Amino acid sequence: MKLSNSAKAAEKQAEQDTGRFSNSLFDWGEAMIFSLLLVVVVFTFFFRLIAVDGTSMVPTLQDRDMMVVSNLGYTPARGDVIVVNKEGFGIGPIVKRVIAVGGDTVDINFATGDVTVNGEVLDEPYINEPTYTAEGTKFPLTVPEGQLFLLGDNRNGSSDSRDPRIGLVDERYVIGHVLGVIFPFTSLGTVE
Repeated sequence: MKLSNSAKAAEKQAEQDTGRFSNSLFDWGEAMIFSLLLVVVVFTFFFRLIAVDGTSMVPTLQDRDMMVVSNLGYTPARGDVIVVNKEGFGIGPIVKRVIAVGGDTVDINFATGDVTVNGEVLDEPYINEPTYTAEGTKFPLTVPEGQLFLLGDNRNGSSDSRDPRIGLVDERYVIGHVLGVIFPFTSLGTVE
């Protein structure tokens, strides 16, 4: 059986279309695999997504907020919101604010709710209410080098460095500092 020129041309065109389709499908699949690998590398080595568990950082962070956390070239500083994890916590990673670093002296006046670092009362517009709840740690307290004193922004509803079960936290346990919230979208933004 002999095919006409137009039938041969149609058959050839169909073969070319099939080849183009499989090439574009291969290219699309290759791009997807590369994209997935890139996301895995970025979120393994540079950033992490961690969800807030609880209300200890209200009003700054809400329960179940999804945060972007980074430890890339990070050194803890006063005022930073960080995520720390230590096996002794028994509760997994916790999110707190750095109040004092190694060498700082912290004092809390539980009658007035004022937190003092190195003799200066902190201006804390980010807290839910003043610090009235003592958890058992004795003040004033000088933070040893390599350690951090952490408090939740919801001071009277937070387990933090005031609680001897958590106490001062070694800088080695810092997972990273919170860059911002990405979910829910109503909370989208950076964390101060």
